[in-house]
Amino acid sequence: MPSTNHFCSQLVHAVCDKAMQVVIAVCIVILSLQITAEDGYAPLCTFLETILTMLWYPTTVATLSRRARDRIEAAFDQSVEGGSSNPLVGTRLHDFGFRGCTCVEQSVLGGVAHLLNFDGSDTLSAAYYAQFHLNDGEPVAMSIPATEHSVMTAWRTEREALENMIEQFGTGIFACVMDSYDYVEALAEHLPAVAQKQVGKGGFLVLRPDSGDPVEAVLLALEAADRVFGVDLNSRGYKVPKGCGVIQGDGISIEMLDNILQAVMAKGYSAQAVAFGMGGGLLQRVNRDTMSFATKLSHIVYADGTEADTMKLPKSDPLKYSLPGIMAVKSVKGIPTAFPADNGHVSSEENMLQVIWDNGPVEVEWKKFTELRQDVDAQWQALPKTADVLSQPLKDKVKTVTARLRAHQDA
Repeated sequence: MPSTNHFCSQLVHAVCDKAMQVVIAVCIVILSLQITAEDGYAPLCTFLETILTMLWYPTTVATLSRRARDRIEAAFDQSVEGGSSNPLVGTRLHDFGFRGCTCVEQSVLGGVAHLLNFDGSDTLSAAYYAQFHLNDGEPVAMSIPATEHSVMTAWRTEREALENMIEQFGTGIFACVMDSYDYVEALAEHLPAVAQKQVGKGGFLVLRPDSGDPVEAVLLALEAADRVFGVDLNSRGYKVPKGCGVIQGDGISIEMLDNILQAVMAKGYSAQAVAFGMGGGLLQRVNRDTMSFATKLSHIVYADGTEADTMKLPKSDPLKYSLPGIMAVKSVKGIPTAFPADNGHVSSEENMLQVIWDNGPVEVEWKKFTELRQDVDAQWQALPKTADVLSQPLKDKVKTVTARLRAHQDA
């Protein structure tokens, strides 16, 4: 028996979805799927539900990355000249997650999502894909020469490794990991020993701790930079080390990132003096439940032509209900808001859900990645932190369908 099934995907945090090319918010519909199937093809409904629900991954990474940027921008507004408009903001969170991914494909999905919010990435697969597949060959990401422990330990001493990096890259920006053997000793002895050589080159040295307590490690590096290279005092009264900074790439989560920024400013240093690398915390330490992402059946047309709105409605957890009916999304006072598609409240021109597949790909004029990145930033800044994104007509439908389903179950 053939039937037509409508599924909707919804989530519970603000995200960016390319198909809609818009930032969207709490419990909003991001995908509407209509499938007509019969006989042996009927099981494909849930197969496609599974495949399309995988949108949860880049959606969640993009949101996590943007939430981190919120913290960084707040610290810049407090302690950096130019505040959150300072171009350094876009370089403050670096994607260190490539080697922790399960495959190259995952690194592309997550890494490109991060690049919606920041320029910095060592996930070359994502940088390549965003540049050549999504941005007409124009660069999207950037990085700098940097050592890892294998480089440092390949030299007889850490001092020799530092001197080599200065010789090779000292006129530009470069980073050296500092904890291969003894972090405190490296800051106290090796850094002063190579300081004059670095100053003579005129570039910018980034110190990278990679073990120990992250807050303490960053402060030790800033204090060492202060002693060895000196500081300038910016117009907001915060210290900025001369020709030197710190990147913390170990143990970074949004909470730890915020803790470090607060500690740095409490010690009188500007937030521009520290950058962050996030690996597992960015591309691996997320799952579908992080933002309660789900795809559920919302409307069905049976073989005899009978139609019904339906929804998930578990008594054991009322918060896990899904939305019923065929839906549309339109902007209401700048906020994407979900409506029933059948009540006349949303015209086809107003509907933010865009058809991209109709028995085959639909020709769509996608924006370039740099344009999409600008749109994400502008819309994120304009949206309130929280909002009611379910229209009253949809709430009324939820009540109606809930009552009908409860009555059927109790009968």
